[in-house]
Amino acid sequence: MGKYVVTDLTRFKEGSKDVCTALIDVETGACVRPIPYFTYERVKALGMIPGAVIEGEFISSAEAGKPHREDCDHRGLKLTGAVNAAEFRRVLDASLSPSVQEGFGSDFDGIKFLPPGTTAQKSIITVKVKPGDLRVDKDNYGKYKVHFRDSAGASYRYIPITDLGFHEYIRAVDGSSNNPVDEVNSHFHGATEIYLRLGVSRAYKAQDGRNGYWMQVNGIYSFPSKLNKIRGYAP
Repeated sequence: MGKYVVTDLTRFKEGSKDVCTALIDVETGACVRPIPYFTYERVKALGMIPGAVIEGEFISSAEAGKPHREDCDHRGLKLTGAVNAAEFRRVLDASLSPSVQEGFGSDFDGIKFLPPGTTAQKSIITVKVKPGDLRVDKDNYGKYKVHFRDSAGASYRYIPITDLGFHEYIRAVDGSSNNPVDEVNSHFHGATEIYLRLGVSRAYKAQDGRNGYWMQVNGIYSFPSKLNKIRGYAP
């Protein structure tokens, strides 16, 4: 029976009932992704907010292939509490990669995706970015994206945000007098530290013909302050 901290709650496209969840083993630092995906209703019933502590058993899936080596079967999961912000930050630090390319591997194309037949051994990483090197934007199709520069100086633009908490916040304030993009950018730029949980999708072929595993922002975490409407981890 292991102990895990929830680090990623990733939504799928609008209308999907499923949530992609990732957790980090407190003892080993290994990342696991429960398969099959949890439904949104089960996530809420288990209290699976970022920072929640889940105990149970995860078994590496025999079907897990590169880069999604985190895929795991599971049993006996139960919520046993939550870490505080300082503890959550330590969990993120323990999973930190020096840069996007080093985190995903040498065949990362340096733009947005891993190619078919990738040698990457993981599909979820953590990187730390300076608050001034991150900006949230809304594209011409109404999709929320992130522009950022990692610690190696590599820039990444228009990376889709799949962070469930972020989208729930946007939905809650949409139509209010405040511009949600301005509000979140003001908040993130006022933080001291920002961590991004970056994942890659299942294989997908874009309209321009490029095929691969596309990068997305699974989670945006800022310290020491946070937007309470976005984040659920303990103070």
